[in-house]
Amino acid sequence: MQRKLISSGSSFEEQIGYSRAVVDGEWVFVSGTTGFDYETMEIADDVFQQTVQCLQNIEDALTKAGASFDEVVRVNYVLPDATEFEQCWPALREKFGNVKPAAMMISAGLADPRMKIEIEVTARKKTGAA
Repeated sequence: MQRKLISSGSSFEEQIGYSRAVVDGEWVFVSGTTGFDYETMEIADDVFQQTVQCLQNIEDALTKAGASFDEVVRVNYVLPDATEFEQCWPALREKFGNVKPAAMMISAGLADPRMKIEIEVTARKKTGAA
């Protein structure tokens, strides 16, 4: 089995020393992903908009890994303010509502005070997927 590293082009990956995602056989591990637009390195002020961008960033990584949201088996959410989590639900339900992965939400500080949510997922590619 070959290990494949996926990059989003985020400056954080190079500065800190990690990959946006790692593919190991049929498994895809997507690192904690925030709402930064990695092309501009800008981030919205709103938790819902950050959630939408997080999910876009994750979808990009999953696509590069040959996977999709339909193959996500685990998702972890981290929010500094747990009271904001409900605002994220419509965007989360759109991506995860049919697959219903195992999930956990943690309230904890994030590396940058502008970050309102971070999402990490694990996917298992279907047999025969590239």
